[in-house]
Amino acid sequence: MDPDIVITVIAALAIAVGLTGIVIPVLPGSILIIAALLGWALGLQSAPAWWAFGVGAVLALAGLLSSAVLTGRRLKQRQVPNISVLAGVVVGVAGMFVIPVVGLIVGFAVGLLLSEYFRRRSLPAAWSASYAALKAMGLGILVELGLAFAAGTVFVGGIWWHFATR
Repeated sequence: MDPDIVITVIAALAIAVGLTGIVIPVLPGSILIIAALLGWALGLQSAPAWWAFGVGAVLALAGLLSSAVLTGRRLKQRQVPNISVLAGVVVGVAGMFVIPVVGLIVGFAVGLLLSEYFRRRSLPAAWSASYAALKAMGLGILVELGLAFAAGTVFVGGIWWHFATR
C-alpha cells in the first residue's frame, strides 16, 4: 500500500476527531487539527502538503484564538468571573461520569448557574448571567468550528493538489 495514502487517511481521521473535539470539548480540537496537518506535511514532504499545513494551521489557530477572545469579551461584559466558569468546568467534568454523552454540557451549565446564584443571591440574575455565558461560549464554538472546517477544506485541497502532481 502507498505510504502517502496511509499517512493521508490517518491525518484525515485525526482532523475528523479534532472537529468533533471542538463541539464536544473533551479533546483539544484545533490543536489536534494543527498537529494532524503538521504530521501530514512531515510525512509527505511535498509542497502541496506544506502549503496546506501553513494555511490550515493559520485558520485553525485563528479559530482557537477568536473563540477565546469572543468568549472572554462577552463574559467580561456580563461580569461573569473566571471562578464561575471554573465551577462550571468542575461540575461539567463530574457530569461526564454521571450522564453519558451530554453530561459535560449539562454539568457545565448547572455548575455555572449554581456559582452565579451563590455569588449574586438572585436566581433571575444568575440565570441571565449564565445564559449569556452559555451563548458566548456557543458563539465561540461556532466561530472555531467554522474556521476548523475551513482548515479541513484546505486539507482536502492539499490532498487533491498533492496526488495530482506527484
